[in-house]
Amino acid sequence: MASADLRQELDCSICLNIYTDPVTLRCGHNFCRVCIDRVLDTQEGSGVYTCPECRAECQERPALQRNITLCNIVGSFLSTWPDQEETGIFCTYCIHSPVPAAKSCLLCEASLCDNHLRVHSKSAEHVLSDPTTSLGNRKCSAHKELLKYYCTEDAACICVSCTVAGEHQGHQVEMLDEASKKKKEKLRNVLQKLNTKREETEKRVQRLQERKREDQEKAAGVTEKVTALFRDIRRQLEDLEKRVLSEISRQEESVSLSVSDLIQQLEIKKDELSRKMRHIEELCNMSDPVTVLQDPDTADLCDTEDRERDDDQVHGVGDLDVGLISGKLHTLSDIITGINTGIYVQEATDILLDVNTAANNIHISGDRKFAYRSDLNQNYPETPERFQYNQVISSRRFSSGRHYWEVDVSKSGVWRVGMCYPSIDRRGRQSYFGCNNKSWCLCRGYNNQYSVIHDNKVIQLPDNIPCDRVRIYLDYEAGQMSFYSLCDPITHLHTVTATFTEPLHAALWVGGGCITISGGLRKWEK
Repeated sequence: MASADLRQELDCSICLNIYTDPVTLRCGHNFCRVCIDRVLDTQEGSGVYTCPECRAECQERPALQRNITLCNIVGSFLSTWPDQEETGIFCTYCIHSPVPAAKSCLLCEASLCDNHLRVHSKSAEHVLSDPTTSLGNRKCSAHKELLKYYCTEDAACICVSCTVAGEHQGHQVEMLDEASKKKKEKLRNVLQKLNTKREETEKRVQRLQERKREDQEKAAGVTEKVTALFRDIRRQLEDLEKRVLSEISRQEESVSLSVSDLIQQLEIKKDELSRKMRHIEELCNMSDPVTVLQDPDTADLCDTEDRERDDDQVHGVGDLDVGLISGKLHTLSDIITGINTGIYVQEATDILLDVNTAANNIHISGDRKFAYRSDLNQNYPETPERFQYNQVISSRRFSSGRHYWEVDVSKSGVWRVGMCYPSIDRRGRQSYFGCNNKSWCLCRGYNNQYSVIHDNKVIQLPDNIPCDRVRIYLDYEAGQMSFYSLCDPITHLHTVTATFTEPLHAALWVGGGCITISGGLRKWEK
């Protein structure tokens, strides 16, 4: 009895449930904080606030004071009724104190504690279930009988009367337990499929996370590469500035010395002319004609050769060698090309030589990376793509983008390296790289003379180029093909400009020895 009275005292008069965070009004009544806040909100526009319990009024919204003592009492009470917190369902017949229900009778539509369950009817029509508040849902709404069957056609739970005289008469029905078992089996299959999809989703998430990490690592690597590249560019520019300024100072000093020497010579000449002028003035003032005519120092005074020689000296003074300075500044274009190579240019590391195009006197290695001139006929099968003389092209073609590839020509005396269209002739002298309008090449001749050749037009390059390794750089869209010597320092040899109308193959002409397509990115040093 005392427990029931205590239980009633712990109910909020608004929600009729045990207090949650109880607060007190000035009149002394207690409510759940959420409940009384909701009531006061509804009274906001009326101009007066009233207590829901005693109707006490106040003009201003009352301050809510948390009732700590009541909070502690509620907590202690709830700790002694764990089952109540678990289900919240109490015995229907325990009217004096709340006792947790152990079972619910679907026929009686009542919940029973352990004591009332002992005396409850054991007949079959009294169906017991776990404690539930939805007892009405367990009976047919039309016949008020317990639901015992499941209509598979209408997907509905029905009673016995529904199967005999109701709207489900003649339908395929199953016992509830059997239908529930089948549905659980389907749900288990669905659960398995959902579990599989969840695992696949988790794997996708893992792959995306891995991709994200790879992208972050790649971005960090590119950032480091770009930072190092621009640091190197700044160093190169500083070195170039020092070299150019040093060259200008050297030339200025050389020109200055030449001019100073000429000024000194002209000063001496001026003194000599002044002396002659005084002597001539003296002769002009003499009255003795014999002395004037026989004076030995005036024999060549009217000669103009000295004047002409002096003019030659003035015009012969050196000036700043603009061409030399411009040549040094040309290194800027190499630095800029280095930027493209370091960031935007893809190294064509997968270039392989096409054996089907190799001439019969060209042996191709097993890895298809080098070719050498052989005195033995290789007896290749005859194909329309095969060259007649000394040549081979790559199997890969380039029709867009920026690329570069390198060759080692240190073991070949005479060679041509470059690029060509696939439609190039394969027979006759006109098929030689550079001897037609479908190929471009850098050539070293028998006289060790370097040149760039296209359509039989030869551009001679300076003598004595150290050229054991060559880089061919292609910018297809820009229509540029550049040749570089990779000896230290890297030297820009020549850039060809054209409008490319077909894909391009790497091309080798081997006059003697062997040429190797080399891989690996070399640091772009100047």
